[in-house]
Amino acid sequence: MFFLARYCKLLEETSFRGRTADFFYMLFFGGSLLTGIVLTGGMFQLVSKSLAKILFLSNSLTFMMVYVWSKRNPHVHMSFLGLFTFTAPYLPWVLLAFSIIVGSSPWVDLLGMCAGHAYYFLEDVYPYMTGRRLLKTPGFIKAIFPEDEAVVVPRPANRWGVGMDVGGARDGQEVHRAF
Repeated sequence: MFFLARYCKLLEETSFRGRTADFFYMLFFGGSLLTGIVLTGGMFQLVSKSLAKILFLSNSLTFMMVYVWSKRNPHVHMSFLGLFTFTAPYLPWVLLAFSIIVGSSPWVDLLGMCAGHAYYFLEDVYPYMTGRRLLKTPGFIKAIFPEDEAVVVPRPANRWGVGMDVGGARDGQEVHRAF
């Protein structure tokens, strides 16, 4: 639950600031892809037993968000349990290794990494290579979630050289106080 809250918040505040529809579409794409992988994976004998044990895909969706965040923030330095430091792109792999060490199934994490990599590739890498975006948020989703304008508070203008009287008035102005 901690990872869901933390990386969901970090993605919303950085990569998807003011783009709620795109964030929803990323989650929808990830959920659809994960569901499709699990349903079609059940058809193959090699992976059907492993995928049949996965009842909830929320952990995989959380892992997808961790993967996307880590790829979009490659220069962030992290520490794992205070034992060693690494950069953010290695975070999914460190968490996968930790899951294996504690004895949980790696399939949940691997599914999330696959979905995250598919989204990252189609949203960030492929458009850079070809100039075409395959994952455009549909218009009806943008109509549901209107674009938020980023709130930017302008800095006050530099008033150096404009003196203020002790009472708070500028040069030549009167101060009206209500006592």
